[in-house]
Amino acid sequence: MPPQDFIRRIIAEDLASGRHARVVTRFPPEPNGFLHIGHAKSICLNFGVAAENRGVCYLRYDDTNPVAEDQAYVDAIRRDVNWLGFNTPLITHASDYFPRLYGIAEHMIRSGRAFVDSSSAERISADRGTLTRPGRPSPFRDRSPAENLDLFQRMRGGEFADGEQVLRAKIDMASPNINLRDPVLYRVRHVQHPRTGRDWCIFPMYDFAHTLSDALEGITHSICTLEFEDHRPLYEWLLDHCGLELKTRPRQYEFGRLNLGHSVTSKRRVADLIRLKAVDGWDDPRLVTLSALRRRGYPPAILREFCVRAGVTRSEQMIGAEQLESVLREALNRDAPRAMAVARPLKIVLANLPSDHFEELPAANHPQRPEMGSRLVPFSREIHIESTDFMEDPPRRFRRLRPGGEVRLRNAYIIRCDEVVRDAAGELAELRCSVDPQSRSGGEGARRKVGGTIHWVSAKHSVPAELRLYRPLFNVERPDLDSGSPPLEEQVNAESLEVVPSARVEPSLASAGVGGTWQFERLGYFTPDSEDSSASGLVFNRIAPLRSSYSA
Repeated sequence: MPPQDFIRRIIAEDLASGRHARVVTRFPPEPNGFLHIGHAKSICLNFGVAAENRGVCYLRYDDTNPVAEDQAYVDAIRRDVNWLGFNTPLITHASDYFPRLYGIAEHMIRSGRAFVDSSSAERISADRGTLTRPGRPSPFRDRSPAENLDLFQRMRGGEFADGEQVLRAKIDMASPNINLRDPVLYRVRHVQHPRTGRDWCIFPMYDFAHTLSDALEGITHSICTLEFEDHRPLYEWLLDHCGLELKTRPRQYEFGRLNLGHSVTSKRRVADLIRLKAVDGWDDPRLVTLSALRRRGYPPAILREFCVRAGVTRSEQMIGAEQLESVLREALNRDAPRAMAVARPLKIVLANLPSDHFEELPAANHPQRPEMGSRLVPFSREIHIESTDFMEDPPRRFRRLRPGGEVRLRNAYIIRCDEVVRDAAGELAELRCSVDPQSRSGGEGARRKVGGTIHWVSAKHSVPAELRLYRPLFNVERPDLDSGSPPLEEQVNAESLEVVPSARVEPSLASAGVGGTWQFERLGYFTPDSEDSSASGLVFNRIAPLRSSYSA
């Protein structure tokens, strides 16, 4: 169970007092982009509190802006919510309620609570006023209910062009809360809607549709992020004047949004990054969309745990990305089996072994978890090590391979570097080494100590692979998105992706399936790329390095 935050305390009090017999929540994304890690917190909260109290949570698509919406986003949202670990038996759309919402709007017109405004959008905006200056009433505010109803029905019939007429609530143009200064409830949009086609050419605004969808679905706790706090008086006003007999009256509660350092979550900014080709798409593993995190290899349990640790507060949160990575490494270190991979191979010939030498050496899948078993790793006369594990003229504390020096191969033998072989151009081609046959790991010879231990793969039996090494997308923790700031592309880390095309991995990974995770010893945690990896061409994404990506 998560800690008892203020939302959960409110719900507990409501149930104990009898205000509500059952908890009903909703998660209402607009299908105009992909969900991101900030949405994960809202998903975990809304679906979580419902499940904890044996209630229900609706997945409701706010499809009131058909210009920006797409079926691909609808599908991605449900996939992400399910992947995060939550069932979605109750799926609705704001468009399901278009007939009911239209009827409510007509009721508000008849009761004198709404009017049709023929002013231009520019005039409406200018008349709204500022935080220090009250707004000015529209010249059309005093139209009669009959005239307003006639105009609204003609709006519905398609008689007016986009922007020619709007329906506004009649509240208070002098209110200190600008959201109450006769807000727009409906606008004309002659566009194709993904679900209703051309049935409607007027569409409700978010506040109107969202509030009344909550009422129609019997939502008990309408939980949203803090930027909607100023909208709560309008939420209450609409409930008061909608004309519905509410057996359950929703109440809105706000919590602080989760922001993650070194990233952007704004759909518009992500679209900009895609347009600028700074990233390859909504699921580029450098982003923090849920699709991107899934492709990168984040287990959904990690995101749920991170959201629990972040907590639910009344203030905005800026959490360092290193904290998410820390939760990730903690879990992967515990659960990921080990394997060996060489990113930049350097060939070694073990000259004192016969050319056809072959043996299989046992290797534990996890050094601290014997219940995870072991595997057999092929060992032959020719192997590959990391090119960085050899230096001809190393510094004094270098503990890897050097001319005349010894090193232990992980789960294998101690070898000594006897000869450095160069090609015709004078470049390092291979090393000729000798094996101490008495030094096999697990035997008596394992007691002999040398300066360091390195990983390796058999040259003959290893499998080629591409490794993608991801680093923070932005060089700074808080990208500056305000006007006058450096262009977004100039804030992007040019080294956020390094492709290593010629890696070699042990043969046990030849059949690595999407969704599996491994610790490649000394390299980090990896998973097969869900889009590009196949049996004929392995591609591994680095989920996280062994040490923080965000160290100074």
